[in-house]
Amino acid sequence: MAKKITKKKQTKKVGRPTDYAPEYAEQVFRLCLLGLIDREIAAFFEIAESTLNNWKLEHPEFLESIKKGKVQADANVAASLYKQAIKGNTVAQIFVLKNRHPDKWREKHTQVIENPDGTSVFSGFNFLPFTPVDEK
Repeated sequence: MAKKITKKKQTKKVGRPTDYAPEYAEQVFRLCLLGLIDREIAAFFEIAESTLNNWKLEHPEFLESIKKGKVQADANVAASLYKQAIKGNTVAQIFVLKNRHPDKWREKHTQVIENPDGTSVFSGFNFLPFTPVDEK
């Protein structure tokens, strides 16, 4: 018995054709190395940010270039910050320590006030640690 051959329906794409070009993947990588964020990248390509998001979904190489560029840019900044910290820049030192060890270096302290039976009355003060004053 012969098999029936059916033709697939050709679907027409709705909307205007994309302005995306394959060379944009390399270009967006370089833009990310410069520190541009998505809004600025979209402005560079003269497209809406929603179009940029569509390009990320439709072109995996484009999305991968953005990810790699942003990771590399962040790594460059982190290395530079670290170099500044070990050369004695106290602001850089504080920043690095607060972010790497927030439990030891944060400025925000939480104070818990309890009843004599141990139940919490209030939690959430954002001041320096509470020191009771001797009452006479």
